[in-house]
Amino acid sequence: MQRKLWHRTILRSFLLTFAVVLVYLLIFIYIMQYEQQYVHANLVDGTYWVMTTITTVGYGDIVFTSSAGKFFSIVVQLSGIPVVFGLLFNLLISPLLEKNIRPSMPVKISGNPSDHIIICGYNSLIETLVEELKENKVSYVLIEEEENVVKDLLKKDIEAVQGNLSDEETFRNVYVEKASFVIVNRSDEVNANIILTVRTISDVNIIVIVEDRANKKYMKYAGATSVISPKELFGRFIARKAADPFLRRLTGTTEFFNGVSIVELPIYPKSPLLNKTIKEAAIRNRTGASLVGMWKRGVLSFDVNPDDVIKDNSVLLAVGTTSQLSELRNLTQQSR
Repeated sequence: MQRKLWHRTILRSFLLTFAVVLVYLLIFIYIMQYEQQYVHANLVDGTYWVMTTITTVGYGDIVFTSSAGKFFSIVVQLSGIPVVFGLLFNLLISPLLEKNIRPSMPVKISGNPSDHIIICGYNSLIETLVEELKENKVSYVLIEEEENVVKDLLKKDIEAVQGNLSDEETFRNVYVEKASFVIVNRSDEVNANIILTVRTISDVNIIVIVEDRANKKYMKYAGATSVISPKELFGRFIARKAADPFLRRLTGTTEFFNGVSIVELPIYPKSPLLNKTIKEAAIRNRTGASLVGMWKRGVLSFDVNPDDVIKDNSVLLAVGTTSQLSELRNLTQQSR
C-alpha cells in the first residue's frame, strides 16, 4: 500500500512538472513572437530555453529583450528551485541514494520452510518464547512493521522480517501456508485485522493474545483458532487457589507448541519465593522455566525487573516444558 502511494505521488509530481513546463513553453513562444524573434519561436528552442532556465543553468544564447520577457525569465528561474530541488531531488534522487547507502531490512525468509511458527508482535513474553524455540530448535520468524524494531531484533540474533501486518504479501513472504501456527500479539484491534488477513490466504492455526477478555468472541468470529486472555486466566487461578490451596497438579497451561507451554502460578503463603526479589528467586536456574510476566496488584506486567519483590498476591507468568513448569509449581506452593 505504501509503495502504491509513493508511486502515485511520483506520478502526480511528474504530471505537475510537465504541466508547468508546457505552460512556460507556450508563454516563451508567445513572448518571442511579441519580440519578433521568430527564429526562436518554436517547440525545440522553447523546450531548450525552459529546461536550461528552470534548472538555473541559463547558457544565455537565447534571451528576451523586453521587460515582460525578462520578468518571465525571473519567474521561471525562481520556480525552478522548488521544482528541481523539491520534487526531483526529494522524490527521486534522495530515496535512491538512501536505498543504496542504507541496508534494506529483510522482508522475506530464505529457503523453503515448513512447520515453522510465525509471530506477530514483540515484547518480553515473546522474547522468552523465542528463547524456548531456539533451545528446542523450532523454526520461527517474527514480523514487525517498524524498521528500528527489526534492526534491534536482528542484532539480538532473532529471526525477523519487516512487513505490513495487514498486507497479504507479508504473510506470503513468510510462507504462512506452510506454517504450523501463527501467534498474534498486538492490540485487539490490530489482532483482528491480522487474523482476517491471514484467513484470506491460509487455514493455519492462529493463537491470539487479547487485552480485553470481552473481545475473545470477536477474535473467534474473525477466525482465531485459540484465544488467550491473561485476565481470564488470572481469575481462574484465583478461584482455584481459593478452592484448593494445596493442589499439586499442574493445570491451566496453554501449549504454544509441542512440549512448551505458558502458565500462571499464584504464590502461596508458605512458598520459599515469598518476599524474595526476582533475582534472588533464581527461577530459571532452579527450575529451567522462564519468567515472562507477573501480576502485581491486579495488573499484568511483561516488564519484570530483577528487583521486583514476589509477594503473597503475586502471580507468576512462566514459559517452559511440563516438567519445568511442574518444578516451578511445586516451588510456589511448598513450605520453606
